[in-house]
Amino acid sequence: MTIHTLPEADAAFDPAAVSYVDSIAEVRARHPEPLSRATDKVITRLDRHCRAIIARSTFVIVGTHGSRGADVSPRGDPAGFVRVLDDRHLLLPDRIGNNRFDSLENIFETGLVGMLFVVPGMAEVLRVNGRGRITDDAALLAESSVQGRPPKIGVLVTVVEAYLHCAKAVNRAALWDPARYIDRNDLPSYGAMLVDHCEGLTQEESDRQGAEMARRGMY
Repeated sequence: MTIHTLPEADAAFDPAAVSYVDSIAEVRARHPEPLSRATDKVITRLDRHCRAIIARSTFVIVGTHGSRGADVSPRGDPAGFVRVLDDRHLLLPDRIGNNRFDSLENIFETGLVGMLFVVPGMAEVLRVNGRGRITDDAALLAESSVQGRPPKIGVLVTVVEAYLHCAKAVNRAALWDPARYIDRNDLPSYGAMLVDHCEGLTQEESDRQGAEMARRGMY
């Protein structure tokens, strides 16, 4: 049996004691002017480079916001699971999940979506911002089927802006370097952590719910 040693709780933190910056102008004043490669790279359509990245992406981080605040959700599937419909439209299939629907609730409220496309082994990423609508169009969703199962719904995104993001963040994280991967046994299992997070949840009930999620499957 692995015994996990968890860090001790931090001492009380006082946000009121922190110095804050008052404006974006002050932030800009502390840094050099951006170069044209950064300021002029935003396009309003999906060109051949965007399409090539999306076709190879297996992991997309989806950002939304609504009345309860901002939310970021990971989405993953075989390469090309986000489909380019034309140079202004994407379809993100909604697979079997936890049925919280935080992202979808936010999209119904504001319609605003930000997407970060990640390609395994590639340090650069693609950012796409747009407006989303929830679709249940059977003909449209059929092409997003996996193992013969189409998604029940999807997010149809109208692209407002798209731009490449340089490799600095991924390189700093050494994201694709196996030598930097953690030993997963250093942390408790997902189910064990949920027992700590969910008031009244027993390990037995957590295991039962985990088995139910497994029964529902990936698709």
